Amino acid sequence: MSKQSSNADEAQPESFVSHLIELRDRLLRSVIVVLVVFIPAAIFSGKLFTLLAAPMLSALSTDGGMISTEVAGPFLVPLKFAFALSIAIAIPYLLYQIWSFIAPGLYENEKRLAFPLLFSSTILFYCGIAFAYFVVFPLMFSFFPSVAPVGIEVTPDINHYLGFVLKLFFAFGIAFEVPIATILLIKAGVTTREKLAKKRQYVVLGAFVLGMLLTPPDIFSQTMLAVPMWMLFELGLVMSKYVGSPPEEDDEDSDGNDDGPAGDSARGGPAPDKPSPEGDLDEEEVISPAVMPQQARAAAQQANDEADDLEEDFDKLAEELDNLEDITDWVKTDDSGDESTADSDIVQKKQKKQVKSKKAAKKSVKKKKSVKKKKKAKKEKKTARKAKKSKE
Repeated sequence: MSKQSSNADEAQPESFVSHLIELRDRLLRSVIVVLVVFIPAAIFSGKLFTLLAAPMLSALSTDGGMISTEVAGPFLVPLKFAFALSIAIAIPYLLYQIWSFIAPGLYENEKRLAFPLLFSSTILFYCGIAFAYFVVFPLMFSFFPSVAPVGIEVTPDINHYLGFVLKLFFAFGIAFEVPIATILLIKAGVTTREKLAKKRQYVVLGAFVLGMLLTPPDIFSQTMLAVPMWMLFELGLVMSKYVGSPPEEDDEDSDGNDDGPAGDSARGGPAPDKPSPEGDLDEEEVISPAVMPQQARAAAQQANDEADDLEEDFDKLAEELDNLEDITDWVKTDDSGDESTADSDIVQKKQKKQVKSKKAAKKSVKKKKSVKKKKKAKKEKKTARKAKKSKE
């Protein structure tokens, strides 16, 4: 036994180190892919930045343009945008590496749900960026120069423009993930579709608050972000009808072979007395399949010992109740007169009540004992199944 435990202790650090090595390898692959995409993007960084600045340049006057207030700005700002673009292009591969790292630890139903969500979230993130570039930017950049005071020429700095644009790209990309967040909340059972529909006004308010926090301090961009978030929330509610229902829990008492207290009450039989706190099994002490076989056997043995101790206590209580059943022999009645007859009737009534209460207590103890045995059998079956799974 000691050799097995020592081997298990040695296996744990090795598995942890192997996970760290796998994480390091996947991070290196991700960095290499980003650098590979960055090299051609850096070569054409000037043209790429011109495409990024096209909505702003088209909104400015014919003689107007953008400026750079930093000495190395014309060289570094396009490179910054090329690096950010390379990360955005490599997002599918980065998500694939994350998925490959966490997939072995997921169940089959979780794998079936996680992969479509990762794919759809990537598509929605790109849709958010495209919406910001093709819809929001032309409207926003044509509005700002038009409201400039007389005598003020709008000539934005390229570094500030890049920060402004990247912030909006990120905000709209995250905002377009609202349907995925809605489906996950409903699928996980945190809330229901009906509750979210009733709290629609709070969602709209929260969309405007997030628009205020994620976008620059102007009401125009805030509204352009909040309205799509609201519409995407409605889309998430519609999609949750098909893929967002929470998983149904297994109900063991619904089987016809279940002889537990719930089964008796469901068949119309008399409801048993509520078991005492000492007779309750700790349902939370469930051994997961990841636990080693030695720990599973030790936990099962401990549960069996506790069950045996409780059974012995029930046996002692039943014996004491059997010894008290001859209480009728302790008091003798006297028929010599009316007063003695009345006293004897009162004594007999008390005796009958006491005997009935003792019998009822004995029956409840027997019922508790039978329930305890059934729960113990179920616990042993569960422990055996989970120990078998852990061995596999």
